Amino acid sequence: MMAQYLTIKAETGDECLLFYRMGDFYELFFADAEKAAAALDIALTKRGRHEGRDIPMCGGLVHAADTYLARLIRSGYKVAVCEQVEDPAEARRRGSKSVVRREVVRLVTPGTLTEDTLLDARAHNYLAALARAEGHFALAWADMSTGDLLVQGIEAAGLGAALAAVAPGELLVPESLLGQPPQAELLTEWKARLTPRHAARFDALSAERRLKHLYGVASLDGFGSFRRAELAALGALIDYVELTQKGRLPRLKPPVRQDAGAFMAIDAATRRNLELTEALGGGRAGSLLAGLDRTLTGAGARLLGARLAAPLTSAEAINQRLDVVQWFVDAQTVRGQVRATLRHCPDLERALARLSLHRGGPRDLAAIRDGLALTRALRDGLAAPALAPPPEELVRAIAALGLHGQLVDRLTRALAPDLPLLTRDGGFIAAGHRPELDELRSLRDESRRLISALQIRYAEATGVPSLKVRHNNVLGYFIEVTPRHAERMGEGFIHRQTMANAVRYSTVELGELEARISRSAERALALELNLFEDLVGEVLARAAEIATAATAIAAIDVAAGLAEVAAERRYCRPDVDDSLAFDIQGGRHPVVEEALKAGAAGAFVANDCDLGSAHRLWLVTGPNMAGKSTFLRQNALIAVLAQSGAFVPAAAAHIGIIDRLFSRVGAADDLARGRSTFMVEMVE
Repeated sequence: MMAQYLTIKAETGDECLLFYRMGDFYELFFADAEKAAAALDIALTKRGRHEGRDIPMCGGLVHAADTYLARLIRSGYKVAVCEQVEDPAEARRRGSKSVVRREVVRLVTPGTLTEDTLLDARAHNYLAALARAEGHFALAWADMSTGDLLVQGIEAAGLGAALAAVAPGELLVPESLLGQPPQAELLTEWKARLTPRHAARFDALSAERRLKHLYGVASLDGFGSFRRAELAALGALIDYVELTQKGRLPRLKPPVRQDAGAFMAIDAATRRNLELTEALGGGRAGSLLAGLDRTLTGAGARLLGARLAAPLTSAEAINQRLDVVQWFVDAQTVRGQVRATLRHCPDLERALARLSLHRGGPRDLAAIRDGLALTRALRDGLAAPALAPPPEELVRAIAALGLHGQLVDRLTRALAPDLPLLTRDGGFIAAGHRPELDELRSLRDESRRLISALQIRYAEATGVPSLKVRHNNVLGYFIEVTPRHAERMGEGFIHRQTMANAVRYSTVELGELEARISRSAERALALELNLFEDLVGEVLARAAEIATAATAIAAIDVAAGLAEVAAERRYCRPDVDDSLAFDIQGGRHPVVEEALKAGAAGAFVANDCDLGSAHRLWLVTGPNMAGKSTFLRQNALIAVLAQSGAFVPAAAAHIGIIDRLFSRVGAADDLARGRSTFMVEMVE
């Protein structure tokens, strides 16, 4: 067994901790065990010897693996999951000394998580790849749990802002880039999330072939015109996904090429100081996103976070978003009905991703069923009488919800009311759905009733009323009596085991019944697993329609949530155009205003800001704690909200498109890089 372990460990290398499956446990050995025991705060033991020294070992139960994985990933480790890929009976047939065959089935890394237990349901978890070719940079990023795949060409000066906007959980970079001073210094800020890869993994020609094969196309022209750097980034990302998933690619949407000028450029320092999606102290509490988020679905929350992280620079696109929010503000009754429906909507995107990776379970099928069933209620709710017809953007979202009655009906008929977490537990196919399965279950359950009857008969025949028929995974079914009653067990009772407090027997009749139960239970589970695969196949055949519906639900959720905030807090619709205007009347800081209300500290004092042609420069003076930085941030946040497609905290706002935003407030040094407070401020 240790020879097999060392062979597999040599293949995975020291980059990953090896979760080695042994029965109901994942075990770790040698240095892996020492690292994991410290990170997980579990006991470090030993088992056997290697080269004259004890072998360190630690581990945990398979059913608790997600808890261990979450803590190890947060501690900065990657994990190779090695499973038993052979039935132990097959190994025994090869000889008594044969070891069950094992293989690494998955590499778990910060950017490739898909399980709900390892992810924040309300935030994206991006895997990104940074590439350079022909003097240009490109960043590609994907969320494996939703299938989103995007790419953007970047100038060297914009790398920091682009990385800050995406905020990847894991960043793939060519090893050659780490030795080049300008980029090397920038990437040190992402050191904890970096995964260096050989430069050959960033080859543009190989990437193009890989993309064509993945999407089954002869040309990528239908997805857009990609530069070599963009192809290299996309190819490196998909190559890494194939590596970590051992060839099982998730369903990735076609790549979307983003024009760098299509979004407001916000450098890392400004983004950090404005606390758009994360507070300075860490976490969401106190950020703009936390104060604005009234979404009711995980997908809606993720979309809102993405919009705030990348405000648009197209007045037309911004006003289309604002039209939908305006419609929901005016249609209060419809908004209430729609939000009541959204409250019960599961996460279609992530359920679909798990099913596409063959990691899904019965509850993921139920999530698909329930989410698609709600599309009809959403469509009906949005069709209710309102003051004005829905705007064009909302009409498109309603159409994208689609019609899924046939799939919903099949899943409803097939799935049982109470579903297990794992397919191997069985019992997830509804009674009456398949007569053959009902027959096997009936045979299994009838055999169990016969065993209960057998216990009564044996107790009467032996005169031992305390006689029990029990079961465990080692002996199977057996008859158990106390030692003082052992002498009453006559002919026909076959001795199996003597213990301190019990003596165990079997009979030919009990053995035959056990075989019947085992055969019927195994056949029932095998049939259920086949039915599960059929249902998954039908879902994946309609994956594109389901993903489109999930996107539409998220967009409706975001618009309705923003309308709810606007109505409650008296936010106004900004007038956004292509002018150079920036005229805010009665502006308020969205986060500070709510904090004052919560603390009963009084109302926020509204103020104006006019940066029109006659007032291009403002010099704001005053003592400490006078509100200078609040005023600066307030106007920056109003600009971000407006160009994200949200109403703003003001009496009136006229904003010409802003393509770049700067907001540096506060002082901090960076002694690790030899920078004083003054130098940090000047660099930023």
